[in-house]
Amino acid sequence: MPSSKKAYQVMLRLIDETGTGAIIDLGSGWGNFVIPLAKRTPERQVIGYELSLLPWLISIILKKALGLKNLRLHRKNFYHENLPAASVIVCYLYPEAMIKIADKLKQQQPNIAFLISNNFALPSVKADKKIVLDDFYKSPIYLYKISDLN
Repeated sequence: MPSSKKAYQVMLRLIDETGTGAIIDLGSGWGNFVIPLAKRTPERQVIGYELSLLPWLISIILKKALGLKNLRLHRKNFYHENLPAASVIVCYLYPEAMIKIADKLKQQQPNIAFLISNNFALPSVKADKKIVLDDFYKSPIYLYKISDLN
Protein backbone atom coordinates (compact mmCIF):
# COMPACT_ATOMS: atom_id res chain seq x y z
CA MET A 1 0.00 0.00 0.00
CA PRO A 2 1.56 3.31 -1.03
CA SER A 3 2.20 6.00 1.56
CA SER A 4 0.51 9.37 1.39
CA LYS A 5 2.24 12.44 -0.02
CA LYS A 6 2.37 13.93 3.49
CA ALA A 7 4.09 10.80 4.80
CA TYR A 8 6.61 10.88 1.95
CA GLN A 9 7.46 14.51 2.68
CA VAL A 10 8.07 13.84 6.38
CA MET A 11 10.11 10.72 5.61
CA LEU A 12 12.26 12.68 3.15
CA ARG A 13 12.93 15.35 5.80
CA LEU A 14 13.92 12.66 8.30
CA ILE A 15 16.22 11.01 5.74
CA ASP A 16 18.07 14.33 5.53
CA GLU A 17 19.01 13.80 9.20
CA THR A 18 20.57 10.38 8.60
CA GLY A 19 23.93 11.21 7.07
CA THR A 20 25.19 10.56 3.58
CA GLY A 21 25.29 6.76 3.31
CA ALA A 22 23.05 4.37 1.45
CA ILE A 23 19.28 4.25 1.93
CA ILE A 24 17.44 0.92 1.93
CA ASP A 25 13.70 0.72 1.21
CA LEU A 26 12.21 -2.54 2.49
CA GLY A 27 9.15 -3.27 0.37
CA SER A 28 9.76 -0.70 -2.36
CA GLY A 29 6.59 -1.69 -4.24
CA TRP A 30 5.75 0.25 -7.39
CA GLY A 31 8.53 2.75 -6.76
CA ASN A 32 6.26 5.50 -5.44
CA PHE A 33 8.81 6.44 -2.80
CA VAL A 34 12.10 4.87 -3.91
CA ILE A 35 12.07 6.53 -7.37
CA PRO A 36 11.54 10.12 -6.09
CA LEU A 37 14.01 9.37 -3.28
CA ALA A 38 16.71 8.34 -5.77
CA LYS A 39 15.99 11.45 -7.87
CA ARG A 40 16.17 13.69 -4.81
CA THR A 41 19.40 12.17 -3.44
CA PRO A 42 21.63 11.48 -6.47
CA GLU A 43 24.72 11.54 -4.25
CA ARG A 44 23.43 8.61 -2.17
CA GLN A 45 23.00 4.99 -3.15
CA VAL A 46 19.35 3.91 -2.86
CA ILE A 47 18.48 0.21 -2.61
CA GLY A 48 14.96 -1.18 -2.89
CA TYR A 49 13.75 -4.68 -2.04
CA GLU A 50 10.44 -5.90 -3.47
CA LEU A 51 9.24 -9.47 -3.75
CA SER A 52 6.16 -8.99 -5.96
CA LEU A 53 6.97 -9.33 -9.66
CA LEU A 54 4.76 -6.67 -11.27
CA PRO A 55 5.58 -3.80 -8.89
CA TRP A 56 9.27 -4.67 -9.13
CA LEU A 57 9.12 -4.70 -12.97
CA ILE A 58 7.38 -1.31 -13.07
CA SER A 59 10.06 0.09 -10.76
CA ILE A 60 12.82 -1.32 -12.98
CA ILE A 61 11.22 0.28 -16.06
CA LEU A 62 10.94 3.66 -14.30
CA LYS A 63 14.52 3.43 -13.04
CA LYS A 64 15.82 2.78 -16.55
CA ALA A 65 13.59 5.41 -18.17
CA LEU A 66 14.78 8.04 -15.68
CA GLY A 67 18.43 6.96 -15.83
CA LEU A 68 18.74 6.58 -12.07
CA LYS A 69 22.26 5.21 -11.70
CA ASN A 70 22.19 5.51 -7.90
CA LEU A 71 19.19 3.13 -7.57
CA ARG A 72 19.48 -0.66 -7.23
CA LEU A 73 16.27 -2.68 -7.15
CA HIS A 74 16.24 -6.28 -5.94
CA ARG A 75 13.43 -8.78 -6.39
CA LYS A 76 14.27 -10.60 -3.19
CA ASN A 77 12.79 -11.32 0.20
CA PHE A 78 14.75 -8.96 2.44
CA TYR A 79 14.20 -11.24 5.45
CA HIS A 80 16.53 -13.78 3.77
CA GLU A 81 19.17 -11.26 2.70
CA ASN A 82 22.20 -9.93 4.50
CA LEU A 83 21.43 -6.25 4.32
CA PRO A 84 24.29 -4.05 3.15
CA ALA A 85 25.68 -1.24 5.27
CA ALA A 86 23.47 1.84 5.07
CA SER A 87 22.73 5.07 6.86
CA VAL A 88 19.01 4.37 7.00
CA ILE A 89 16.28 1.83 6.34
CA VAL A 90 12.82 3.10 5.38
CA CYS A 91 9.69 0.98 5.46
CA TYR A 92 5.91 0.92 5.53
CA LEU A 93 5.19 -2.60 6.74
CA TYR A 94 2.62 -4.26 8.98
CA PRO A 95 3.13 -4.93 12.75
CA GLU A 96 4.30 -8.56 12.40
CA ALA A 97 6.87 -7.47 9.82
CA MET A 98 8.19 -4.85 12.23
CA ILE A 99 8.80 -7.61 14.80
CA LYS A 100 10.79 -9.55 12.18
CA ILE A 101 12.73 -6.43 11.21
CA ALA A 102 13.65 -5.74 14.84
CA ASP A 103 14.79 -9.36 15.28
CA LYS A 104 16.78 -9.25 12.04
CA LEU A 105 18.54 -6.03 13.02
CA LYS A 106 19.37 -7.40 16.49
CA GLN A 107 20.71 -10.70 15.14
CA GLN A 108 22.46 -9.53 11.99
CA GLN A 109 23.69 -6.25 13.45
CA PRO A 110 24.42 -4.68 10.07
CA ASN A 111 26.09 -1.34 9.88
CA ILE A 112 22.82 0.60 9.73
CA ALA A 113 22.36 3.75 11.77
CA PHE A 114 18.64 4.60 11.49
CA LEU A 115 15.23 3.17 10.68
CA ILE A 116 12.28 5.30 9.54
CA SER A 117 8.88 3.62 9.64
CA ASN A 118 5.58 4.86 8.31
CA ASN A 119 2.64 4.01 10.58
CA PHE A 120 4.05 1.00 12.42
CA ALA A 121 6.36 1.11 15.43
CA LEU A 122 9.17 -1.24 16.28
CA PRO A 123 8.09 -3.39 19.22
CA SER A 124 9.55 -2.58 22.64
CA VAL A 125 11.68 0.28 21.33
CA LYS A 126 11.08 3.95 22.02
CA ALA A 127 11.36 6.06 18.88
CA ASP A 128 13.89 8.87 18.90
CA LYS A 129 11.33 10.94 17.01
CA LYS A 130 7.64 10.43 16.38
CA ILE A 131 5.91 12.81 14.00
CA VAL A 132 2.13 12.63 13.80
CA LEU A 133 0.78 13.69 10.43
CA ASP A 134 -2.08 16.13 10.09
CA ASP A 135 -4.19 13.64 8.16
CA PHE A 136 -7.49 11.86 8.77
CA TYR A 137 -5.80 8.96 10.57
CA LYS A 138 -3.19 11.02 12.47
CA SER A 139 -0.59 8.68 10.96
CA PRO A 140 2.70 8.43 12.87
CA ILE A 141 6.16 8.43 11.30
CA TYR A 142 8.89 6.98 13.52
CA LEU A 143 12.65 7.56 13.51
CA TYR A 144 14.83 5.08 15.41
CA LYS A 145 18.54 4.92 16.06
CA ILE A 146 19.45 1.30 15.47
CA SER A 147 21.90 1.36 18.38
CA ASP A 148 18.82 1.68 20.63
CA LEU A 149 17.75 -1.87 19.69
CA ASN A 150 20.59 -3.48 21.62
